Amino acid sequence: MGRRRDAPSKGDLREQALLDAAEELLEQTSLENLTVEAIAQKAGISRGSLYFYFGSKHEVLAALVERTMRTIRAHAEATARDDSAPPVEAMERAVRATEEVWRAHSTVMRAAVDYSALHPVIGAAWRGTVERFAVTMTQVLTNAGIPDDDGPDGASALAAALCWMTERTFYRAACAPDGDLGRAGTTVSEIWRRVIAG
Repeated sequence: MGRRRDAPSKGDLREQALLDAAEELLEQTSLENLTVEAIAQKAGISRGSLYFYFGSKHEVLAALVERTMRTIRAHAEATARDDSAPPVEAMERAVRATEEVWRAHSTVMRAAVDYSALHPVIGAAWRGTVERFAVTMTQVLTNAGIPDDDGPDGASALAAALCWMTERTFYRAACAPDGDLGRAGTTVSEIWRRVIAG
C-alpha cells in the first residue's frame, strides 16, 4: 500500500514561493514592469526553473488570482451548503468574506481587474471565479424566494449582475486614495439586501 503524502512537495513549495514573490513585487511595481527574472530571483530560483511552473508572468498572475480567489470560493461554497442560514445572513457573510480578500490581497485583485481584458489567461481566471461566485449567490437568492428562471429578473441574472457590481465596487474602493473597503462592503450588502427583500 502506498504511503500517503501529507506534506507539500518541493515543487508545490517552489510554486507557492513564486506566487508569494509575485504578489510582493506587485506591491512595488506594475505588471508591465514586473519581469520573470525578478519573480524568480525573489523566490530564490533560476529563471529557467520558473518556466517549469509558468510559461509567462501573465500565467503567474493568473495562478496568483486563482490562489487568492480560492478563499472567496470557499466562503461561497460554505454559504451554499448552509441552507439553515437566512438568505440575508448568508449574503452578508459572503460579502464580508469578499471584502476581507480585497483587504488582504488588494494588489492582486486590482491587477486581475486591470489586466483581465488584455491577457486571456488572466481574464479566464477572473471571469471563472466571479461566475462561480454568481452560481452560489443564485442559490442564496433562490432561498430568498426569487424564482430561478431564464428571465432578466430571475435569480441567475440578478446574481450575475450583482456579483459584477460587487467586483467593480470593491475595485473602485481599492483604487481610491482612502481605500474604504468597509464602506464599499456596507453599500454592496445594502443593495443585495434590497434585492433579497424584493
